[in-house]
Amino acid sequence: MLVIIGTIRLPPERLDEARPAMQRMISGSRAEAGCIDYSYAQDVLDPGLIHVTEVWSDRAALDAHFHSPHIADWRASWATLGIGDRNLMLYEAGEPKPT
Repeated sequence: MLVIIGTIRLPPERLDEARPAMQRMISGSRAEAGCIDYSYAQDVLDPGLIHVTEVWSDRAALDAHFHSPHIADWRASWATLGIGDRNLMLYEAGEPKPT
């Protein structure tokens, strides 16, 4: 299992404009084979900071995601939306266990 955790930053005043593009990205990603979880969350203390969480079954699923039309559309919107700062890290994880 692969886990991607990190953040993206956009101007807080562009958040309403960015929301439809983010919704399309999330919906498209969640529909992909091998996507276990995909979400964005606005930081409570820093409105322009968006927390990203992705969980993928394996590298093949993640590689397919990187070539999907919705990720191309999302990346094409970054300049218009003012998304410049991205900090995403990929982790390999074992099988989930209840805590």
